Amino acid sequence: MTPIINYLSDDENPAEILALVKEARSNLIIRAFKGVVPMTLESKLTILENLIELANAAKVPNERLFADPSLVHISTGMGQEHLLNTYESIVVLNQMIEPPLNSIVWLSSITTGLPKTLKSIVASTYLSYLAGAGLNVALVNVKDEIVFTPADIV
Repeated sequence: MTPIINYLSDDENPAEILALVKEARSNLIIRAFKGVVPMTLESKLTILENLIELANAAKVPNERLFADPSLVHISTGMGQEHLLNTYESIVVLNQMIEPPLNSIVWLSSITTGLPKTLKSIVASTYLSYLAGAGLNVALVNVKDEIVFTPADIV
Protein backbone atom coordinates (compact mmCIF):
# COMPACT_ATOMS: atom_id res chain seq x y z
CA MET A 1 0.00 0.00 0.00
CA THR A 2 1.35 3.42 -0.95
CA PRO A 3 1.33 5.98 1.86
CA ILE A 4 -0.23 9.42 1.41
CA ILE A 5 1.50 12.38 3.01
CA ASN A 6 -0.91 15.03 4.27
CA TYR A 7 -0.20 17.84 3.16
CA LEU A 8 1.92 20.41 1.33
CA SER A 9 0.54 23.95 1.17
CA ASP A 10 1.82 27.24 -0.17
CA ASP A 11 2.76 28.58 3.27
CA GLU A 12 5.44 25.99 3.98
CA ASN A 13 8.98 25.30 2.91
CA PRO A 14 8.41 22.41 0.50
CA ALA A 15 11.93 20.96 0.38
CA GLU A 16 11.62 18.68 3.42
CA ILE A 17 8.17 17.35 2.52
CA LEU A 18 9.05 16.81 -1.13
CA ALA A 19 12.26 14.99 -0.17
CA LEU A 20 10.23 12.69 2.09
CA VAL A 21 7.68 12.04 -0.67
CA LYS A 22 10.43 11.24 -3.14
CA GLU A 23 12.31 8.97 -0.72
CA ALA A 24 9.17 7.08 0.38
CA ARG A 25 7.71 7.04 -3.15
CA SER A 26 4.51 8.16 -1.47
CA ASN A 27 1.49 10.03 -2.68
CA LEU A 28 1.10 13.67 -1.63
CA ILE A 29 -1.87 15.84 -0.83
CA ILE A 30 -1.37 19.38 -2.09
CA ARG A 31 -3.69 21.79 -0.33
CA ALA A 32 -5.01 25.11 -1.59
CA PHE A 33 -3.92 27.00 1.50
CA LYS A 34 -1.67 30.01 2.10
CA GLY A 35 -2.07 31.14 5.69
CA VAL A 36 -5.84 31.03 5.21
CA VAL A 37 -8.17 29.08 2.96
CA PRO A 38 -8.48 30.95 -0.35
CA MET A 39 -12.03 31.99 -1.11
CA THR A 40 -11.94 32.42 -4.89
CA LEU A 41 -11.58 29.91 -7.68
CA GLU A 42 -8.64 31.84 -9.10
CA SER A 43 -6.71 31.91 -5.84
CA LYS A 44 -7.27 28.19 -5.23
CA LEU A 45 -6.08 27.31 -8.72
CA THR A 46 -3.04 29.59 -8.48
CA ILE A 47 -1.90 27.94 -5.26
CA LEU A 48 -2.52 24.42 -6.58
CA GLU A 49 -0.71 25.20 -9.85
CA ASN A 50 2.33 26.40 -7.91
CA LEU A 51 2.33 23.25 -5.77
CA ILE A 52 1.99 21.00 -8.83
CA GLU A 53 5.00 22.71 -10.40
CA LEU A 54 7.06 22.30 -7.21
CA ALA A 55 6.11 18.62 -6.92
CA ASN A 56 6.83 17.92 -10.58
CA ALA A 57 10.22 19.67 -10.29
CA ALA A 58 10.96 17.30 -7.37
CA LYS A 59 10.11 14.35 -9.65
CA VAL A 60 6.72 13.66 -8.04
CA PRO A 61 4.41 12.83 -10.96
CA ASN A 62 0.82 14.06 -11.17
CA GLU A 63 -0.61 10.58 -10.68
CA ARG A 64 0.82 10.63 -7.13
CA LEU A 65 -0.70 14.03 -6.32
CA PHE A 66 -4.05 14.61 -4.62
CA ALA A 67 -5.33 18.19 -4.94
CA ASP A 68 -7.33 19.42 -1.95
CA PRO A 69 -9.28 22.61 -2.75
CA SER A 70 -9.74 23.19 1.02
CA LEU A 71 -13.40 23.00 1.94
CA VAL A 72 -14.80 25.30 4.59
CA HIS A 73 -18.05 24.93 6.46
CA ILE A 74 -21.23 26.05 4.81
CA SER A 75 -22.28 28.14 7.80
CA THR A 76 -19.59 30.81 7.22
CA GLY A 77 -20.42 34.06 5.48
CA MET A 78 -18.83 32.93 2.20
CA GLY A 79 -19.68 29.26 2.75
CA GLN A 80 -22.05 28.73 -0.15
CA GLU A 81 -19.89 30.61 -2.64
CA HIS A 82 -16.87 28.71 -1.39
CA LEU A 83 -18.62 25.37 -1.91
CA LEU A 84 -19.36 26.35 -5.50
CA ASN A 85 -15.76 27.31 -6.26
CA THR A 86 -14.55 24.06 -4.69
CA TYR A 87 -16.74 22.23 -7.22
CA GLU A 88 -15.41 24.43 -10.02
CA SER A 89 -11.81 23.81 -8.88
CA ILE A 90 -12.28 20.08 -9.32
CA VAL A 91 -13.85 20.54 -12.77
CA VAL A 92 -11.03 22.81 -13.93
CA LEU A 93 -8.31 20.54 -12.55
CA ASN A 94 -9.84 17.58 -14.39
CA GLN A 95 -10.04 19.52 -17.66
CA MET A 96 -6.77 21.45 -17.62
CA ILE A 97 -4.06 19.37 -15.94
CA GLU A 98 -2.16 16.84 -18.04
CA PRO A 99 -1.33 14.25 -17.06
CA PRO A 100 -4.29 14.19 -14.69
CA LEU A 101 -3.98 14.28 -10.94
CA ASN A 102 -6.36 13.18 -8.21
CA SER A 103 -8.71 15.33 -6.14
CA ILE A 104 -9.57 14.85 -2.48
CA VAL A 105 -11.82 16.53 0.12
CA TRP A 106 -12.47 16.15 3.84
CA LEU A 107 -16.25 16.00 3.63
CA SER A 108 -16.89 16.73 7.31
CA SER A 109 -15.36 20.19 6.87
CA ILE A 110 -18.55 21.54 5.29
CA THR A 111 -20.86 20.60 8.17
CA THR A 112 -19.02 22.25 11.05
CA GLY A 113 -21.47 24.41 12.98
CA LEU A 114 -24.60 22.86 11.46
CA PRO A 115 -27.27 21.23 13.61
CA LYS A 116 -26.60 17.50 14.00
CA THR A 117 -29.88 16.68 12.22
CA LEU A 118 -28.62 18.37 9.02
CA LYS A 119 -25.00 17.22 8.93
CA SER A 120 -25.49 13.87 7.18
CA ILE A 121 -27.97 15.23 4.66
CA VAL A 122 -25.75 18.17 3.71
CA ALA A 123 -22.61 16.00 3.53
CA SER A 124 -24.30 13.32 1.43
CA THR A 125 -25.78 15.86 -0.98
CA TYR A 126 -22.50 17.72 -1.38
CA LEU A 127 -20.60 14.48 -1.93
CA SER A 128 -22.95 13.65 -4.81
CA TYR A 129 -22.41 17.15 -6.20
CA LEU A 130 -18.62 16.78 -6.06
CA ALA A 131 -18.77 13.30 -7.58
CA GLY A 132 -20.41 14.96 -10.59
CA ALA A 133 -17.40 17.27 -10.85
CA GLY A 134 -15.07 14.26 -10.99
CA LEU A 135 -13.90 14.04 -7.37
CA ASN A 136 -11.59 11.05 -6.86
CA VAL A 137 -11.43 10.68 -3.06
CA ALA A 138 -13.56 11.84 -0.15
CA LEU A 139 -12.66 11.28 3.46
CA VAL A 140 -15.94 10.52 5.18
CA ASN A 141 -17.27 9.34 8.50
CA VAL A 142 -17.70 5.61 7.84
CA LYS A 143 -20.19 5.38 10.71
CA ASP A 144 -22.57 7.81 9.00
CA GLU A 145 -25.00 5.51 7.19
CA ILE A 146 -26.47 8.34 5.12
CA VAL A 147 -23.09 9.35 3.69
CA PHE A 148 -21.36 5.98 3.58
CA THR A 149 -22.52 2.42 3.12
CA PRO A 150 -20.35 -0.68 2.49
CA ALA A 151 -21.77 -0.78 -1.05
CA ASP A 152 -19.89 2.50 -1.70
CA ILE A 153 -16.53 0.72 -1.58
CA VAL A 154 -15.13 0.43 -5.06
